Amino acid sequence: MKVRLFILIIGIAFCACEEDYTPKERAYARIELPAPSYISPSIETWDCPYYFEASNQSFLTIDKRHQNENCWYNLYYPRYKATLHLTYSEVADDLATQIEDNRTLAMKHVGKATAINESRVQNDSARVYGLIYEFKGATASDMQFFVTDSAAHFLRGSLYFNVKPNKDSLAPVIDYIKADIRHMISTLVWTDHDSSSVEATK
Repeated sequence: MKVRLFILIIGIAFCACEEDYTPKERAYARIELPAPSYISPSIETWDCPYYFEASNQSFLTIDKRHQNENCWYNLYYPRYKATLHLTYSEVADDLATQIEDNRTLAMKHVGKATAINESRVQNDSARVYGLIYEFKGATASDMQFFVTDSAAHFLRGSLYFNVKPNKDSLAPVIDYIKADIRHMISTLVWTDHDSSSVEATK
């Protein structure tokens, strides 16, 4: 009797091992993203030579590490733990140097990037020109840009997430904020220029 029971157990175990098993694909929690909506900067006293529309999911804060710098701000997304760092500088016969310095900072991510896409920003009526860098892969920054009027102003932006990089799970949020940044650039004006809109082309 015991022998028959033992054989039956072995047979069931053998059959169970022969069944096909297909592992489930890795899934991530669905992130509900609100419809884009934009507002003007909510700093009480805005005395900077540039202006733009920002997402209502973000707010501007002063970069405490650079209190003495003129018009350096962080555009912070608390819900997504993302920050767009904005740094401004005047142009004084050093435009080529500033552009090269910006490119050097952007290219620091080459080591971990699987691809880098560059988009040109050009709006002659607003006198806004520049480049947008988008990084693919396990890079610390997902998007960087600079814009200038080629004469007096230079604004640089760099997007970072204060979370462990996981581009698969963050992909919807990254795309969402990238769209916000493009909108910000498209509405950016230099306050000493008469300007309207910007056109970004690849």
